[in-house]
Amino acid sequence: MRDLTIRPARPDDLTSLIQRLGQDRFFADRLDRQTDQRGVLLTAWRAGLVIGDVYLWLEPAEEPEIREHLPGTPLVTHLEIHPEHRRQGVGTSLIGAAEQLLTVAGHDQVALAVEVTNRAAAKLYTRLGYQEWPHPPVKCYSPGDDNGHRRVEICNVMVKPLAG
Repeated sequence: MRDLTIRPARPDDLTSLIQRLGQDRFFADRLDRQTDQRGVLLTAWRAGLVIGDVYLWLEPAEEPEIREHLPGTPLVTHLEIHPEHRRQGVGTSLIGAAEQLLTVAGHDQVALAVEVTNRAAAKLYTRLGYQEWPHPPVKCYSPGDDNGHRRVEICNVMVKPLAG
């Protein structure tokens, strides 16, 4: 993927992110969290256009079960690829970049939550070395829509050790 660039989002990327991927509140919130060093919004670019993103949640998890069983473990959240660029390895590249960043920062594992009905995503994460944790599914909350409403999803948590 020579023509793919992955980098942390910058404040001046907000307009491009919203125009290509929507979700005004989500991206504004994640850029604010990144500024406060509570996470990292990684973006994928091709030919000057943003084509995907993933957010690394570095603060305590919102879900009490994850806080209890995986304290201090960073979370990969909100992997999103523009429809025109799906199934081309962009998601895999974003996850790899996220894991690399976490490894360099000294983390020994990473986790994510995937909606129980999203078999395609679970298959991708399994292929990338993630394994379901030995606890029941958890209630996860989607990012708020433009009115601030959050959807509840039932999710399986998957964990991957990172090379030290």
